[in-house]
Amino acid sequence: MSRRGRVERTTKESRVLVEIDLDGTGVASVSTGVPFFDHMLSQLGKHGGFDLMVDTVGDLEVDAHHTVEDTALALGRAFREALGDAAGTRRYGDALVPLDESLAQCAVDLSGRPYLVHDEPQIVELIGTYDTTLTRHILESFVATAQVTLHVRVISGRNAHHVVEAQFKAFARALRDAVTLDPRVVGVPSTKGTLSSADSVAGS
Repeated sequence: MSRRGRVERTTKESRVLVEIDLDGTGVASVSTGVPFFDHMLSQLGKHGGFDLMVDTVGDLEVDAHHTVEDTALALGRAFREALGDAAGTRRYGDALVPLDESLAQCAVDLSGRPYLVHDEPQIVELIGTYDTTLTRHILESFVATAQVTLHVRVISGRNAHHVVEAQFKAFARALRDAVTLDPRVVGVPSTKGTLSSADSVAGS
């Protein structure tokens, strides 16, 4: 079974191509024009065990917002395409990841219901050209198109680079756990028999 997704997204603000293989080896090729964001997406591929290719050209002369947002939207859609109906998966994943003084916790449910809870300390506004207020928006955008429930909490941290990177690493490990195929799971891991966003309601 191939679990691969490919999405092209073109607007007046950006052109995005994303390819993902959920059963890869963590090889990432990322180019968005925002170096720190590239670094974070590479962490997502590496620690998620996903083969990931991202090629984005955006209106960076304005700022990084459109580039980052559109990339995250395409990535979430590619992830959902690769996941399919989520049959045979563990569905739930969680991780607790330290990075020096920072500690991030993440839990994910491949629920079909987009929902984000995000909690991080106040940190400096910029890491290079990366606006740190975009971290929440990246996760919001991914959640919207990947149709997952995601909780991310930074338990401790002072250094902005560490705070953001710990979140991406925890996110990657939680996703890796959730998409893992479990031989004990028969069909879709839901008592309703579906994790489709069109059909999902609380209690699945």
